[in-house]
Amino acid sequence: MAVTPVTAARGATTAAIDRISTTLRERMPPLTAWPLPGAVDERLLKQRWPARELATPPADSGLAPVLGDAGPPLVGNALTQMRFGVEFGLHRFERYGPVSWTGAFGQRIVTLTGADATQAALVNRDKAFSQEGWRFFIDRFFHRGLMLLDFDEHRMHRRIMQEAFTRDRLGGYVASMGPALREGIRAWPSSPRLYWALKQLTLDVATRVFMGMRTDDETREINRAFVACVRAGTALVRFPVPGGRWRAGLEGRKRLERYFAANLPAQRAGDGDDLFSALCHATTPDGERFSDTDVINHMVFLMMAAHDTTTITATAAAYYLAKNPEWQDRVRAESLALGDDHPDMAALDSLTSLELVIKEALRLVAPVPSLSRTAVKDTEVLGHHIPAGSLVSVTPAVNHFDPACWTDPHRFDPERFAEERREDKSHRFAWMPFGGGAHKCIGLHFGMFETKALLHELVRSYRITVPRDYEVRWDHVSLPVPVDGLPVHLQPV
Repeated sequence: MAVTPVTAARGATTAAIDRISTTLRERMPPLTAWPLPGAVDERLLKQRWPARELATPPADSGLAPVLGDAGPPLVGNALTQMRFGVEFGLHRFERYGPVSWTGAFGQRIVTLTGADATQAALVNRDKAFSQEGWRFFIDRFFHRGLMLLDFDEHRMHRRIMQEAFTRDRLGGYVASMGPALREGIRAWPSSPRLYWALKQLTLDVATRVFMGMRTDDETREINRAFVACVRAGTALVRFPVPGGRWRAGLEGRKRLERYFAANLPAQRAGDGDDLFSALCHATTPDGERFSDTDVINHMVFLMMAAHDTTTITATAAAYYLAKNPEWQDRVRAESLALGDDHPDMAALDSLTSLELVIKEALRLVAPVPSLSRTAVKDTEVLGHHIPAGSLVSVTPAVNHFDPACWTDPHRFDPERFAEERREDKSHRFAWMPFGGGAHKCIGLHFGMFETKALLHELVRSYRITVPRDYEVRWDHVSLPVPVDGLPVHLQPV
């Protein structure tokens, strides 16, 4: 079809709108994160909408209905939840108990809060809950990633992928990330926006460790594509309008597919020690292997998971170290005692104070605050009737503040994870930053090693400070991100 001046101008206008929208998304906080007077915030959070039953339980079942509310017209409780995050979840927990429902994204979503309700969904003994809930939010952007697969297919893919996360493989990943982390951190300015500096660094490391590639300008474009995909999952307008988050996510997914597809033949032909190569060559004793399409889908998902969750955890841990200098001094002393060599897994395991801080940061700022499921048949949780087809949200971030499991849960207290206390053992699902059940994060050990290695390099090089009266505010639109990027000052040690 011929391109007329009108269609060319229309295309140029759309492209310009997209460029402007991308700039705004990257430089401005979302509306849900803008500061409001305290009284207004209080009214928004505690606004009570009429409570209603989700569905009538079957006659003679003895089950109770799930109670909840739809929230404001059109948007439901989505914006309130995005603004207040854990605080919103705790407010609902107090009002409705461990099983409730909320209106958001044009859906009625059953919310399971607390360790017992979480256990019912994630142990999933009668296979009543599927990963279909994740598909509603992120399938268009992380299609057929491991987290989105169910039952036998999930077990088969996880069995193959496990070959990429053996201890020998992890040792190779740790060895290759050390130089990249030290080089990247020492190049930072003295007053960075720490979240964005860490995000670029973890993507650089993921590119090097996962793909065996050095950093170049293309990785910055890939980073923007990942950000667009993650944020698109909670778009209120779920249609590709120019300038919208949904459209940006779809374009980001296409960019990532092209990137991995272009590099896949070389990975198949080679024998590298990076994750991309490991997935290309992973074979179970029964001869099961990934297709090219499987490898691309898993790489898109794993690259996102590897650098996004590590960035959030390292940002939160660095913030709490800055606010608690006595812990920063304690962590630094252990790191300096290791000397100047890049630490291997055994050395990282010896950083016990740093591990306590990381675990507490994971509790206070869960990098994946909720887990989505769908009820594939009528079922019950804690005596409440959940009808087939219900979208279900499990809320580990709220569990992390349940006073039934934690002492003074809003206080930064890494010692709660020390052997003599182990508050995380108060319930199997009290602390679950890596998920739980059959879908527990396959890369959790890699994530802990990378976060330890990153913070080790950071504290041995710099003293991290923030103004005494500074308090971070988190944007909960998708995964938790500091609204201002977390400005810090880095003083060389």
